[in-house]
Amino acid sequence: MDRIIRDVPRIPREIVEAYAALGAATVYEANDQSGAMDHTIRPIAWGQHVCGTAITVRCFPADNLMLHTAIALAQPGDVIVADVGDLKDAGYWGEITTVAAIARGVAGLVIAGGIRDREVIVKRGFPIWSSAICMRATVKKTLGWINHPVVVGGVTVHPGDLILGDDDGVVVVPQAKLAQVLEKARAREANEAVVMQRLERGELTLDILGFRKALTDSGITL
Repeated sequence: MDRIIRDVPRIPREIVEAYAALGAATVYEANDQSGAMDHTIRPIAWGQHVCGTAITVRCFPADNLMLHTAIALAQPGDVIVADVGDLKDAGYWGEITTVAAIARGVAGLVIAGGIRDREVIVKRGFPIWSSAICMRATVKKTLGWINHPVVVGGVTVHPGDLILGDDDGVVVVPQAKLAQVLEKARAREANEAVVMQRLERGELTLDILGFRKALTDSGITL
């Protein structure tokens, strides 16, 4: 088995742009409430947003050689998604890798591990979702894997999956489901716009969304 797979089916730009206009929570709901990474994968700054094709990386603990390799293989618009094993308490990514990634057109990073140089990375505007901030050093010695399935934040990510991240977290959509989920997400947004209008007119969520029955069935009337 090749450790490094170079060819990844990229998602068409128009599909990426369509998803980029949506919220991660909306896409998660449209994706049958699946694909949401757990709460440990957090944005390093509020107001970040990323959408693109996943390039997956598996590193050995406290070793970021494969992240440097992924940057070299990445194409503009790719999102690097990294599993670093059980050792989260290391700075697998910092300002140097950030500058290199920006120069390559990498859209962002999602990593189940630590990053460092947070302040300067935020100033440079490079979006990252990580599970830790840690300054401890890494080595560059051991071959891992690039573009094999990884598990990050409790979600299996395949190379070529769509990655969408915002303040609510990160959601993953398989390429085979992109058209279906996009259609459902747009329909959900349109429906919610109508709900918002009704709420602004004074109607209650209990009535609009049909929750009142749960109260009446329990003998509670308002």
